[in-house]
Amino acid sequence: MKTDIQIAQEAKLSHIKEVARHLDIQEDDLEFYGKYKAKLSDELYDKVKDNKDGKLILVTAINPTPAGEGKTTTSVGLGQALTLLDKKAVIALREPSLGPCFGIKGGAAGGGYAQVVPMEDLNLHFTGDFHAITSANNLLAAMLDNHLQQGNALNIDPNQIIWKRCMDMNDRVLRNIVVGLGRKVDGVVREDHFIITVASEIMAILCLADDMKDLKERLGKIIVAYTYAGEPVTAKELNAVGSMAALLKDAIKPNLIQTLEHTPAIVHGGPFANIAHGCNSVRATKMALKIADYVVTEAGFGADLGAEKFFDIKCRMADLQPDAVVLVATVRALKYNGGVEKANLSEANLDALKKGIVNLEKHIENLQKFGVPVVVTLNKFMTDTEEELAFVKQFCEERGCDFALSEVWEHGGKGGVELANKVLHTLETKESEFKPLYDTSLSIKEKIEKIATEIYGADGVTYDAAALKSIARIEEIGFKEAPVCMAKNQYSLSDDAKKLGRPTNFTINIREVYVNAGAGFVVAITGTVMTMPGLPKHPAAENIDVDDNGVITGLF
Repeated sequence: MKTDIQIAQEAKLSHIKEVARHLDIQEDDLEFYGKYKAKLSDELYDKVKDNKDGKLILVTAINPTPAGEGKTTTSVGLGQALTLLDKKAVIALREPSLGPCFGIKGGAAGGGYAQVVPMEDLNLHFTGDFHAITSANNLLAAMLDNHLQQGNALNIDPNQIIWKRCMDMNDRVLRNIVVGLGRKVDGVVREDHFIITVASEIMAILCLADDMKDLKERLGKIIVAYTYAGEPVTAKELNAVGSMAALLKDAIKPNLIQTLEHTPAIVHGGPFANIAHGCNSVRATKMALKIADYVVTEAGFGADLGAEKFFDIKCRMADLQPDAVVLVATVRALKYNGGVEKANLSEANLDALKKGIVNLEKHIENLQKFGVPVVVTLNKFMTDTEEELAFVKQFCEERGCDFALSEVWEHGGKGGVELANKVLHTLETKESEFKPLYDTSLSIKEKIEKIATEIYGADGVTYDAAALKSIARIEEIGFKEAPVCMAKNQYSLSDDAKKLGRPTNFTINIREVYVNAGAGFVVAITGTVMTMPGLPKHPAAENIDVDDNGVITGLF
């Protein structure tokens, strides 16, 4: 059986200008990065902004398991299937982070015969967007520390600096560091921290900004520290906005690539959904809606994280109206939620499936709270029995969801035609009545508690003393009505990764709260979730190599 990278490397790619023609995009609106990658020009949106919006289809999933669910694979395969059905479709995805690529999760280009390509470029440096975001983040950090060194005219309290440095790599030893050691000219000694680039507020800002003007306004609002008097200090006050924007000048432009079957894919931005808002850029999504009739996008991890934030943060801020949701699961993952060990998931076990399907049930209920029609799809495996598949189908249809099997990993677009037809049927017969989960006029604690109780199923919320103090300060300085971005482990509906299925009788603990003033939301950190991940005992990086001819192996 061929690996994902072997399939991708054997594919015959079309020149990106040919892919663009499927969307009626002319060569003048492409900024080429070689033959197979291009950025879309700023002028293109002005040309298409009066076009009628296409249909917006979100792909999400149950909580991820070691068995795999295939959310991005499904997104790509659905886009390919819609193209096979002669629909003008485009896929809008996030860019992968180097952290998971070299860690344990692997890349994020889809899989099998439902991939976006060039796969190696996408999973590694791509068009340099993440490097630009990292540089802008760290420029701001450097200017902040330089301000302290040069007399601290803004009266910044070094013990109340909240801006962190970042890098796009899993490196746990950088979570907590001391900077400024050495001579007096080497800076002010203080505690500092690193986060992964996808958790940087600048990543969120880039993904939520409408244009360069909006980007600069948002960058200027970033709160980097507080003064001795407790007043916030912003990036604008450090005179850092123009130089950061200059670094992001090209990164703000969406990227165009293709699938294995040449369906256009706009890939731009990449915040994680467990520690950030988990969606590709607003610019990419809005562009896609103007140049295609059907836009397939995805939100990271399970629906309790990515989908909730897609609806409550991205759609709210960008005034997007989603038309349908595809909820991805596998029989294997549901049996894992029912208590079956990973090694035994290939064995038929209807009892475990019935026990574990409560995880899918909770995600269906959650998505229906937003008023958007739901289609459930199972990524089919050879070991799935007809009895197991029939049980899941009946379970979903009894809850008002259309249902389809997906075999896009093995068959590409052809394997997604059943799903595509069900999605088209849903779009034609069911009206979306989208509404966010909560009103932003609620207090920060009320919004946190609404998400925790209604989406996660918690009995309530507890707060560390530091979190309560932060909430009071955030509301005091004018951010009471900001939406909330929950940072929570992805493996469970609770804040305990070991609680599978549909946990009950638990509370969510909030240990830290801070405001991303430029992005426009408040982040609440739960449990033990980390904004700088670490590598596993045997990281994927150990198996990645490049031969004498420059051919990369080991990526997955």
